[in-house]
Amino acid sequence: MNGPEEDRPGDLVGFVLAGGKSSRMGSDKAFVRLGGRPLLAHALDILRVAGVPGSISGSVPPMERYAPVIPDTDPGRGPLAGICSALRFTSPCHAIFLSVDSPFIPASLIQYLVHHARTTGAAVTLPSMAGYAQTFPVVIDSAMVDRLESVLYSGTVGCFAAFQKAADASRRAFSVLPVEFLVQAGQVAHLAHLPVACWFLNLNTRGDLEQAESLLAGDRVI
Repeated sequence: MNGPEEDRPGDLVGFVLAGGKSSRMGSDKAFVRLGGRPLLAHALDILRVAGVPGSISGSVPPMERYAPVIPDTDPGRGPLAGICSALRFTSPCHAIFLSVDSPFIPASLIQYLVHHARTTGAAVTLPSMAGYAQTFPVVIDSAMVDRLESVLYSGTVGCFAAFQKAADASRRAFSVLPVEFLVQAGQVAHLAHLPVACWFLNLNTRGDLEQAESLLAGDRVI
């Protein structure tokens, strides 16, 4: 991979979104273990390898052992409320949000999304795979917080729709980057050599967790 990341300390912060109910998993996903380590630790490691200072958007007290926690001020409204809360507490001009249940996102993808957001000035930058946009990871210009809160309290709680509406309202770019093209261009790669089809696996159930353990063991068929 040709590293696009620039040294701009202080203009970027990362957040792991870890405030969900985890009802399908049966226990808090943040502390479910994959390969012997909590999913929360895996997510923070992705940010660390990408060179991004990591914090947590959530409200469960044990999380503070792993990284600074920004409490979700309106947890009943889902992850979009957590994003808005985090943006209110941050001073850097860009924030990247990563879901706690996606342990196979490559750090190089985080780096490239940040590079694109910085270079183009896009309001929102996120990836797509096989023609389908992925909501996370996403890079958001922190100046978008007012727009996002307005969309949230108008009744839109879905993150992807809210990102689009906020970008449209601000008349700024909403960028979706096909990861297949980035891989072909040598801009993005997975350190464990996992194929792109595995990167966006969300661990919502115990079955998903078993699948992820198989991937860690070297079984790449999903």
